[in-house]
Amino acid sequence: MSNSPKSVPGQESLLNRRLFIGSALKAGGLTVLSTIPPVEHAAAFFSAGTVYSVQDVINIILREIPGAPFKQTVDTLKSGQADQQVTGIVSTMFATIPVIEEAAKLKANFIIAHEPTFYNHTDDPNWAGQNEVVKQKQALLAKYGIAVWRFHDYWHSHKPDGIRYGVLKSAGWLSYAQADSAVLNIPTTSLGELVNRLKNSLQIRHVRIIGDLDQRCSKLVLLPGAAGGQVQISYVEKEKPDVLIVGEVHEWETAEYIRDARQFGSKTALVILGHAVSEEPGMLWLQDWLQPKVPEIKVTHIASGDPFVWM
Repeated sequence: MSNSPKSVPGQESLLNRRLFIGSALKAGGLTVLSTIPPVEHAAAFFSAGTVYSVQDVINIILREIPGAPFKQTVDTLKSGQADQQVTGIVSTMFATIPVIEEAAKLKANFIIAHEPTFYNHTDDPNWAGQNEVVKQKQALLAKYGIAVWRFHDYWHSHKPDGIRYGVLKSAGWLSYAQADSAVLNIPTTSLGELVNRLKNSLQIRHVRIIGDLDQRCSKLVLLPGAAGGQVQISYVEKEKPDVLIVGEVHEWETAEYIRDARQFGSKTALVILGHAVSEEPGMLWLQDWLQPKVPEIKVTHIASGDPFVWM
């Protein structure tokens, strides 16, 4: 695996001159580059024509993640090779077949996906036996020479959480958010107006709701993705929000809890956005976040979309 971007012909002498100058200044008691923030450092140090491997890009990303690399993580390569040259990057929620095909059309051979590629948390290809769909998808990725890297644990560990920040940014709620908190207070609105705002700003066609569309609300708990019933219910118990906004639920857990709670007098409403669409804004923000760090490579976001058709 390569740990640093490879230089194209003509860059080696430039790199040597920089190293020589840096050594000379250090010998005189001065330091160079150390005061440059990591993002600027990456963009400034690599001049035009730099060639990046998959591992180079991963390393650049991990420099921005507290505590990285993690000893245990699901954020591993699911296809491709760490040392292959990157021709373009696609960020997405799921590396679906249409996303793979579109990446190939863009001549992008590195997909950074937030969620699993092979239908289970660890991407174990034998999770459901000798899965024919897994084999077909592996063959498609190999056909196009596409590397897929999951970016889940690390993106949630970024400060701020990359997914949460992207959702707040898209919803226009950054100014109402509290650091490292799922709780936010927005100007009072009706539940119906809140839902329409979420649908429009996050580009979601349909949501599911438990609650009165006319009820007034301002205190929200925002948990995109699949936090799980225990976490979702614990937040409601502790914070007593007007609305709990989630990506998905186990229907026998959070949905039934909210339904019964409202019968006992609770005013907390539930809005279920859908898993993929609730976190996609975080992968959209990844495009803007990553592009300055790898200026020689085009970073494109492709939404994997809602897998369901509503009738």
